[in-house]
Amino acid sequence: MFFFCRPPVKGVVSRKANGGFGFREKQNPPLPPTGSGVASPLIRGANRLGFTLIELLVVMAIIAVLLTIAVPRYYASLDRSKEAVLKENLYQMRDAIGKYYGDKGKYPESLEALATDKYLRKVPLDPITESAATWLVVAPDDPQKSGVFDVKSGAPGTALDGTEFSTW
Repeated sequence: MFFFCRPPVKGVVSRKANGGFGFREKQNPPLPPTGSGVASPLIRGANRLGFTLIELLVVMAIIAVLLTIAVPRYYASLDRSKEAVLKENLYQMRDAIGKYYGDKGKYPESLEALATDKYLRKVPLDPITESAATWLVVAPDDPQKSGVFDVKSGAPGTALDGTEFSTW
């Protein structure tokens, strides 16, 4: 709309196509309907630069719920992986003891003898105790023979299936 009589209160003065001056009112953005629960940008300010306390609390609650689900599964998977590594280490050492006995006709004097004679690269760590010194050496049943007949874990405690580590 163009107005000729009244002075511009709100708006901009523009030049008409026929050379005269006129007044054109600015268009304000539409306001949200009342009762919608959304605060008007005119009331809160057009530029919101942060989050409300409620929004932050909701996000933190969601993160806490996700962590209560994920953390126990993570620790259980760590325990399962340590048990799998322990079983594999025991298998490899028992296999090396068997090969040593097959090649030399006697059992190795120690676990380090398996490493020095290149049946193992090195004595593996017990993943539960994280030490290579905790392996339990089992002597042969025959009193005529000496050396390492078998090896077991020296870790205290039980596995996830309820068996003790020392029986593996």
